[in-house]
Amino acid sequence: MGAAEEIIAVYDPSGSVIGSAERGVVYRDGLWHGATGVLLRSVDGERVLLHRRTADKLIWPGLHDCWAGGVIGPDESIEAAARRELAEELGVRGVPLTALEHFAFDAAGVRCHMFTFETRWDGPLSLQPEEVAWAGWVTLDELRARLAAPSRWPFVPDGRMGIDRWLARRGPATPAVSMPPSC
Repeated sequence: MGAAEEIIAVYDPSGSVIGSAERGVVYRDGLWHGATGVLLRSVDGERVLLHRRTADKLIWPGLHDCWAGGVIGPDESIEAAARRELAEELGVRGVPLTALEHFAFDAAGVRCHMFTFETRWDGPLSLQPEEVAWAGWVTLDELRARLAAPSRWPFVPDGRMGIDRWLARRGPATPAVSMPPSC
């Protein structure tokens, strides 16, 4: 079974599950569905894992993202879907997840309810070659710089919305402090 034939949960606009359908039908018809995203940060919280999607992804191929995640299956809990996606895409298992927020995304022909989480990890990664073409750790300042250069670092639209919201809750970047020369 290909990605387009995968059965996923279908939601209503308010965020309640109302049925299921093939992923390809959901995308083609712009049906509301659920998706998870897990922001993987270093244990010290200073870095975020950034990755690039493979060129053959069903939607938004080859774009960058900082959320490990994907669609929610029928009868799958939101947290179980987040844990499954984190394990499948990055090989990270057995870590506590902190729920961040739920927001609706309705743009670029996609309608989904995003359920975001965060976790910390400094262990090894095992990238899923079918979904992740590249991954690397970036500082929060490097992430902001890449977000500010969308032509060089194009991001998936829902992931971009999620990280913009996350960064906005953190407040503006801390400007570098210049120290006076020593006397």
